[in-house]
Amino acid sequence: MTMTEAIRSAMDVAMERDPRVVAFGEDVGRFGGVFRCTDGLQAKYGPSRCFDTPISETGIVGVAVGMAAYGLRPVAEIQFADYMYPGYDQLVSEAARLRYRSAGDFTAPMVVRMPCGGGIFGGQTHSQSPEALFTHVCGLKTVIPSNPHDAKGLLIAAIEDDDPVIFLEPKRLYNGPFDGHHDRPSVPWTRHPRAETPDGHYTVPLGQADVARQGQDATVLAYGTMVHVAQAAAEETGVDAEIIDLRTLVPLDVETIERSVAKTGRCLILHEATRTSGFGAELSAQVQERCFHHLEAPILRVTGWDTPYPHAQEWDYFPGPARVGRALRRLVEEAV
Repeated sequence: MTMTEAIRSAMDVAMERDPRVVAFGEDVGRFGGVFRCTDGLQAKYGPSRCFDTPISETGIVGVAVGMAAYGLRPVAEIQFADYMYPGYDQLVSEAARLRYRSAGDFTAPMVVRMPCGGGIFGGQTHSQSPEALFTHVCGLKTVIPSNPHDAKGLLIAAIEDDDPVIFLEPKRLYNGPFDGHHDRPSVPWTRHPRAETPDGHYTVPLGQADVARQGQDATVLAYGTMVHVAQAAAEETGVDAEIIDLRTLVPLDVETIERSVAKTGRCLILHEATRTSGFGAELSAQVQERCFHHLEAPILRVTGWDTPYPHAQEWDYFPGPARVGRALRRLVEEAV
């Protein structure tokens, strides 16, 4: 499956197994979503379980909170992560706190799906990576898959989870996965490689990272599209990098990170979002606190720029294999 197909399959499996699961959002019903992730679900399950909403992110998230408190398991789609800000208050003040403020009498078993990141020439309002805004909120779980197999298993696990989950879907991977080797692909919509993804029900546990590549020289912490960029950089430079695909940012699999950094003694953190106060800063703090005596060089970060999203320079803004490769070489050559 492609990631688009895997996400659609996850919702299909969940809706078939549990009549409480409903899917909705802007253009989600009849049209099947702007990225076609819900294509065919309304025809199969009817307009009461897969439906379109008004253009109101506040309303979409607020309705999901109410449905979840009532006993349903809503899967709400925000058309682009950039559109989430009007609904952020509903997430922070209602969804994330419902279990705590009711002393466990009410819960919010809901998923908010949203495409994130760049790569489609969408400019400032269609290309952001706001994951750090969600990881800062106690009570929310945050997931970012890097491949179709994990996307399906993680989404099913998120739907079955009893707490609210933010499910971020890198747009460059929908019809990929992006192989990471190209800093400037000329036709980014024409790649349709697939990954082995079972048809039926399975889950990938939340809070469990994956060692995407074994290595001895350095540890690379990445998620989403950047996992593929890290793999390409390691291949192109010849650095024997161990690449950890975090998969879930909250809860974070700190134990896997710690084991890897203790083995390699070096750590590079990679994400597409802006650098300042990005999730990489939290990762750096965790590594420093837990692995200080194992480190043989300073922790490095390779990230997006601290600037509003630059449409004209999109492929320079992304950490590509050239930037990551330079950082890997510097990391393995530098000593404390």
